[in-house]
Amino acid sequence: MNERVHEMTHPLILHKISMIRDEKTTVKDFRELVYEISLLMGYESTRDLDMIEQTVNTPIAETTGKFIAKQVALVPILRAGLGMVDALMSIIPAAKVGHVGLYRDHETLEPKEYYCKLPPDIDKRQVIVLDPMLATGGSSIAAIDFIKQRGAKRIKLMCIIGAPEGVEAVMNAHPDIELFVGTIDEKLNEKGYIVPGLGDAGDRLFGTI
Repeated sequence: MNERVHEMTHPLILHKISMIRDEKTTVKDFRELVYEISLLMGYESTRDLDMIEQTVNTPIAETTGKFIAKQVALVPILRAGLGMVDALMSIIPAAKVGHVGLYRDHETLEPKEYYCKLPPDIDKRQVIVLDPMLATGGSSIAAIDFIKQRGAKRIKLMCIIGAPEGVEAVMNAHPDIELFVGTIDEKLNEKGYIVPGLGDAGDRLFGTI
């Protein structure tokens, strides 16, 4: 596998992914599980943040502390990516949040941008793009295109479930990014759904099934 693709192996992440697959999981439980999975994956995806050393005065003595050097920008792909934001904000409260909205053109089947609002200093931040499902990869590729066009240089993509086809497509289009995926499933079916997957993550998050 591509060394820039990181598939999770932590038992807690895999356990919770199995729970969100269940068609009987309620909207409330689904949201909570997506939060918990995103939180756990957030620790994994931020292991290599750049650090700087600064002097800190404790009540006892002066010491040297380590601090994050490059601040983070979270960019959920609307709408399902919104379900992952709060978890990342809980561990990186200073992060700024941008949003990318896409729709699929019915004639060309290509993703089109309808909304993109990013922090003005996006070029100076570590960007983490959030989307629970990586199916064909079209939306993720387009979102990363738009983010790069606005100056971002260091980008990670974080997904809960991916299809092999989507993983390959994203890494071929953007070999410089890092991909963090909870688990890589078997395949895409003829309708473009991940198998076995979990259905439509947006519908299950927001109760619009």
